[in-house]
Parts: sequence; structure tokens; C-alpha cells
Amino acid sequence: MFRHLRRLAPFFKPYWRTYAAGMGFILVSNYLITKGPQFIQEGVDAIAGGHPFAEVQRAVLLLVVTALAGGAARYGMRQTLNSGSRYVERDLRDALFVHLESLSSEFYDRSPTGDLMARLTNDLLAVRMAAGPAIMYLVDTAVRGGIIIPRMIGISPHLATLALLPMLGLPLVMIFFGQAIHVRSLAIQDHFSELTRFVHENLSGVRVVRAYRQEQAESDRFQALSAEYARRNIALATASGAFNPLLTVLAGLGSAAVLYFGGQDVMAGRVSVGNFVAFGVYLSTFIWPLIAFGWVINLVNRGEASMGRLNELLDVGPAITTPAVPVALPPHRGARRLTFEGVSFRYPTAKDRGWVLTEVSFDLAPGRSLAIVGATGAGKSTLAELIVRAYDPEKGRILLDGIDLRQLDLRELRQAVGFVPQETFLFSETLRENVLLGAPENRLETAAEVSQLSAAIPDLPNGFDTMLGERGINLSGGQKQRAAIARALAQQPPVFVLDDALSAVDASTEARILHALRDALAGRTTIIISHRLAAVREADWILVLDGGKVVEEGKHAELVARRGRYWELLRRQEAEEELETAEIVDRR
Repeated sequence: MFRHLRRLAPFFKPYWRTYAAGMGFILVSNYLITKGPQFIQEGVDAIAGGHPFAEVQRAVLLLVVTALAGGAARYGMRQTLNSGSRYVERDLRDALFVHLESLSSEFYDRSPTGDLMARLTNDLLAVRMAAGPAIMYLVDTAVRGGIIIPRMIGISPHLATLALLPMLGLPLVMIFFGQAIHVRSLAIQDHFSELTRFVHENLSGVRVVRAYRQEQAESDRFQALSAEYARRNIALATASGAFNPLLTVLAGLGSAAVLYFGGQDVMAGRVSVGNFVAFGVYLSTFIWPLIAFGWVINLVNRGEASMGRLNELLDVGPAITTPAVPVALPPHRGARRLTFEGVSFRYPTAKDRGWVLTEVSFDLAPGRSLAIVGATGAGKSTLAELIVRAYDPEKGRILLDGIDLRQLDLRELRQAVGFVPQETFLFSETLRENVLLGAPENRLETAAEVSQLSAAIPDLPNGFDTMLGERGINLSGGQKQRAAIARALAQQPPVFVLDDALSAVDASTEARILHALRDALAGRTTIIISHRLAAVREADWILVLDGGKVVEEGKHAELVARRGRYWELLRRQEAEEELETAEIVDRR
């Protein structure tokens, strides 16, 4: 039972003192609260027996003192246990984030961002409620029952039996409604993930939605998802709403029996008026936490369902890991050798689509440059991702200075390779922070000059300290790419990989960047992937990919002379450029 919530145990351990203090407050508060009926009994019996009024005053004073002290203890109970649950929530959130940071690309290929966000927010909140308020009221009910029931029996075993007899139906009610609440809670959390995913995609792609006039269609879809979310919540509310009244009915039956038969006992003189009043107060004091127990069951079942969804994330292991005993890279003089040996690869989430790369081999000497060209879908970007171990090859090996990448520490590998991906990602921070990303401040200006990012600085309101919007939305596509190139340059890696990182800049800017890069990367191992063949003419060696295979390789002049696949790509690009030029002239 509650197998998912058991995984929270390590997160409770650092705060056992906090929870222990909370349990202490529960014991003290319930002891003081349950002393109240005893003082009421003494006061009532003093009045009924004609005792001195001082005895009544004493009972009233003790009642007030215990009420104040009990209230203070209740405050301490809530403060400590709710604080403890916040600490547990924080640590669990941190652990989840660190774990998600360690997972490989293939996990994110199949996991929608909206679903992950829902688990890290809504599910985490449900788990916190189970780790705090649920534990607090569960123990509170158990302790109060453990104190009150013996006192009720002490007053009248007969009345205590009548009061508690209807409670025998409580386990059946709990089992039935607990299962219903669990199933419906899980359905709610699953649908909330779908709702969050839909909102995330629509906000990220709002320009596309507007461009194709799909605002109404997307609004209709959202309303349908929202209506389904409301329906599932209403279904849960129906189960929860029936649960609490049933508990009230069971408690009410006990109260009615006590009133009926207890009244007879008082009239027959078997129970004093004070005892009868005290018994009634004890019973009412016990009924409220018992009714709140229904809310606790709701919280626990929702927490169990949500923790199960979080455990699904925690149970996913990274496909790309650092070996237990990594091999250290040898010292370098600014460059490293990169070797592909019969590398074949297909994406783990799309193996039915066949091989993306097949038997790719090359040996790039330190300080040399390699260009990789090919049509769209040839496997160029996949090859670049294998170099930084976003994925591992299914066949063959990739070596850095003769060491298989799988034997290296991931941090050391990624420090050795500066990677500028095809899709530029910028954080919602300043441009300075985006470029440096941990690199020393004194590298900023040089990196910006080489990448031609410095040319864009005068147009920005605060220069390098300009705050960027989400994904760098306030920069143009070319400015984003230049920022990404500057970011990689600032790290000063011995291996530099450009994956079609100049596709959004104009031809003249591209020429300036390439010229500056040749000087800046002199003596470093460089791989340039580009769909523009003009960008790769000066490379020391060129590989031509087609369908994931190397179909040609050599220098630019050699490949043109062969009039093969490279020549075909070059001729096609030249024809497209001539056509574009002619269209511009015609428009003028």
C-alpha cells in the first residue's frame, strides 16, 4: 500500500528532528485539548451538587489555560510539519531537476515539455500535501483517538460501545472511496499534463497560429481540453463529496445513540450530568478529526498518484553516462585528433526508419579542418551530435586522441568540444551571460569580434547587458547564430564543431565570419557542417554525405573535377543563386 510514497523516505531523513518536534506538538496539543472535558465535568458537577462557586471558578480557569496552551501547541504543530513538508518538496524538486539534467537526448525526444512541467508543478504540489498536512492530520486523528477513547470508556463502557459501533463501517468506506479517489486523481494528473503540453506548444508557436489564422480552432481545442479537465475534477469532487458525508453519518449515528441511551442513564442516576456532558464533548472532539480523516485519505491518494508519476521520471536512467573509471584525455596543444571508425547510427525512438548514418569513417588530424556537406536529411547534424555524445553510435567507435568517447568523463569531453548546434537556443538572461556561460569575462570582446556579434551591439538598448526574451526572441535569426558562435569561441575548446550555424546570416556576413574563424581557430581541430558549399571551400578535407553514407571525399578542387555528387550540389546551388539574383533584378 502506498508503494510510491515510500520513495519519499530518504527526503524525510534530513528533517527527522522537525517532524519529531511536530509529533511532540501533536501529543501535547491533544493532551491539553482532551483535558478540557474533564474540567467541564468538574464545573458542571460542582454546579449540580451545590458546591462552592470557587470550584466552578477553578474549573473555568483551568479550561481557559488549557485552551490557550493547546492552541499554542496546535500552532507549533502546523508550523513545524508544514515547514518540514516544504523542505521535502524543495529537496525533491531539486533532485528531479538534477536528474532531468542528466537524462539523454532520446528521453527528451519522446517526452513533451508540457508533461514534464506538469509533473514538476502540479504533481509536486500533491506530493507536498501528502508529506505535510496529510501526515499531520493522520497522526493527529490517531493520537486523539488513543487519548479520548480510553477516557470515554472510563466514563461509561456502555456508551463508548454505542458511540463507536457505527465506526466499524469506516474501513469499508475508506477502501472503496480510497480506490475511487486514487484512480480519479491519476486521471486528473494525466490530463493536466496534456493540457499543459497543449498550452506550451501554442504559446511557443503563437506566430504560426496567427499566421495561419488558427486562433479560433486552437481556442476550441483548448476549451475542449479544459472542459475535460473540469469534468475529471468534478468526478473526483463527487467521490470526495460523498466520502465526507458518509463519515458524518457514521459519527452522527453514534452521537444519536449516546444522546438517547445516555439520557436514560442520566435520568436513572447511572451517569452524572457532568460525566454525560464530558462524554458528549469527548465525542464531538473526536468526530471532527475523524471527518477530516476523509480529507486526509483524499490527500494521500492524490499524493500516491502524483508520486507514481514522479517516480516514472526518477526511474528513467540516462542512456549516456560517464564510466565508473573514466579515462583521462592526454594534454593537448590547442587541438585534438578526432576519428570515426565504421560509425553507424539510428535514432532509438525511430529505429523502424532505418539507419541515419552507415559505416562513416574518417581521421581528422589535430589542427586540421573538415567540412561535411550533403542534402537535407543526409545525416550531417546527426554526425555532429554524436561527437558531443548526445547519442552513442550503435555500431563503430568515435575516438578523441585515440580514446573511445564512451570511456571519457562527460564533462571533460564537452569541455574539449565547442559545439554550435543548428538550432540556436538562448536563455532569458543578458546577452553577456548567454555568450560567456561560465567563461572568463576577458574573452567576451574577442569572441564577439570573431563571430561578428559586435556589429549588432550598437543596435541593442543596453549592449551586452541587454536582457533577452524567451529563446532570444528580441534578436534576429542571424544575431542569435552569431551569439551562439561567440558562446562556443569563449570556451576556447580544442575541437570546434559548427553545425550549419551560419544559415540565418547573409552571404557577406558569412564571409566575414568564416574569414575571422580561420584565424581564430588556426591550430584547432575544426568541423564545419554547412548546406552552403561556399562556406567549405577552404577546408582541408571535405566529406560528402548522401543517405547517411560517405559517397565522396577530398579537397574542393578535386571534388569539382570529379563531377560527382559534390559537383551536382555545387551546380544546383549556383543555379539557385543565379535565379534569386535574376528575380531581385526583375523586381527592381
